[in-house]
Parts: sequence; structure tokens; C-alpha cells
Amino acid sequence: MPSHAVIEAIDVESIYEIPLIFHQQGLDDLVCRHLDLACEKPDLTKWEKMVQRIKHPKHQVKIGICGKYTNLRDSYKSIIEAFIHAGEENEAKVELSWISSEDMEKDGAEKYLKDIDGVLIPGGFGERGIEGKIGAVRYLRENKIPFFGICLGMQCAVIEFARNICDMKGANSTEFDRHTEYPVISLLAEQEKVVDKGATMRLGAYPCNLDKSSFSFKAYEEEKISERHRHRYEFNNRFKEVLCKAGMRIAGTSPDKSLVEIIEIEDHPWFVGVQFHPELKSRPLKAHPLFRDFVKASLRYKSSRDLKMVGEKEPLTKR
Repeated sequence: MPSHAVIEAIDVESIYEIPLIFHQQGLDDLVCRHLDLACEKPDLTKWEKMVQRIKHPKHQVKIGICGKYTNLRDSYKSIIEAFIHAGEENEAKVELSWISSEDMEKDGAEKYLKDIDGVLIPGGFGERGIEGKIGAVRYLRENKIPFFGICLGMQCAVIEFARNICDMKGANSTEFDRHTEYPVISLLAEQEKVVDKGATMRLGAYPCNLDKSSFSFKAYEEEKISERHRHRYEFNNRFKEVLCKAGMRIAGTSPDKSLVEIIEIEDHPWFVGVQFHPELKSRPLKAHPLFRDFVKASLRYKSSRDLKMVGEKEPLTKR
């Protein structure tokens, strides 16, 4: 091995520095020469600026992740990286606060969410910790704190809205209660008789049309999008009309309108639930638009709360 082919694995603050370190040591040129490839000199200007913004943010925001796998944080690796991308585009460091939905179920939402600037409720399977997630959604909705629900997180938002706004006591997903009177989340009719459970899942990329008045359209700036799915249960269209009349907005649907892909609450600073997994399409130089706008909304909430706290500390009269 020639000495010029020895490359150091230097410790760095951010994994996104590694391409820059390898370039400085000539690894890219070494590989190209070894493979006899004619390559132009790389332009890493955008990458360098991104790394600088990650290392030297102007702002900081605290976002909670309320899930059932918080002790196994690699379960949310794509979400963690998506927040790094979104934070960089907002020139902010996103501090993640890991909240067990089971602990929240026991102790209540306020204990864990009163000092949070925004909360994401991610996907998952099974009944464990579900009531904690639903309680979190209610606290975020009532206190106007930015909310982002992904897959099961979106489904919990639908259940919470049905129970507490539409007075559907006991509303649930048939994943958790097969006999609920209000199955606002359920299997599609064509899924119910499928024995092979793998076949009931909706997997891969699906198209979605956006409502132009929605938070989501403002983020994407496109009317037609495509996102990746991995789930089994769906929004039950039987309850669409009553939920929408109460203030829920169907912000995204399949092109034939048979599947609800995005729900929002109109009377809220930023409340978005999606049936798909946007974290899977986020990239270092192109944050996912929903993550980017969620972080932006959380920064606005933090700023307004800080101003309110300053105002409360000031004397009412000057002497």
C-alpha cells in the first residue's frame, strides 16, 4: 500500500463533515485514478455551507418525539437525520427530547410537553402506548403547539379529534378495538378478508393531490406529490364529512379521492398528520418540505412564547 493511499478516519462533530475531510486528503482523486475515471473537480461549496450551518446555528428549538420505541433510538434514525436537514435549512439546531408515550399515558401530557416547542408523533404498530400518544395530541391541539404526525401519529390525531371534538366517545382504530362504535381508522373493505397479512400493507410510493389552502401545499409548493408508505390501516371515509364539518381539513388525498393521505386542523398554527413516511425522502441538501416547515413553525412558536414570558416579567407600570 503506497503511503499516499493511506487515509485517516478523523473524528468530526457531524457525519456530514466526512466527505469534506476525505476530499481534503484526496480520497476522491485516489479512487478516480485507481479506476481510471476521468472526473471533473468537485464543487463542494454548497456542502461546505451546509456543514457550517449545522456546526454554527443561529437558533435553537426543542422538539419532542413522542413514541413507543424511544429506548431504541435507531428505530427513528431517518427522522433524526430529517431533523438535521430541516434544522440546517432554518439555520437552527434541533434539540430532540425523547418522550415515552407509555410514560405520558401514566403521568399526563403536561409534565412532558409544557416546555416543548413542537412535537412529532412517529409511526409504529400495536396498542402499547397509544393512549399516551392520543393524550399528547389533545394537549398540542388545545395549546396551539406545532404538531406533526407520521403514519400512526396521524391516525392518533384522527382518533383524538373524533373523541374530543366530534363527541364520538370511544372512537378508535380497529387495530386496537375491533368492536369500537366509531372505527375512524380501519382496514379497507377489500383488505378485511385477506389472510396473508403481508398483503394487506400499503407499501412503496403512491401519488397524492394537495388542497391548495393547506399547510402542506404551502410547504411543497406543488399540487401533485408522491410519498412512500408502509402501513395497513386507513382513514375511514365514513366519518370524513362529520370530521370536516368540525374543523378537520383533508389536505391530501389519492388522485381518485378514495384514500386520505394528509389531515390538518385549520384553526391551529401548524397541525399536520400524514399517512406516509416523509422522513424517507429527506436529503442533506434538500430537507423534506414538511420537516422544514414544521421546524419553522416550532421556531415561531418558541419566539412568541419567549416574547410572552418577557412581557409577563415586565412591571405593569413604571415609577
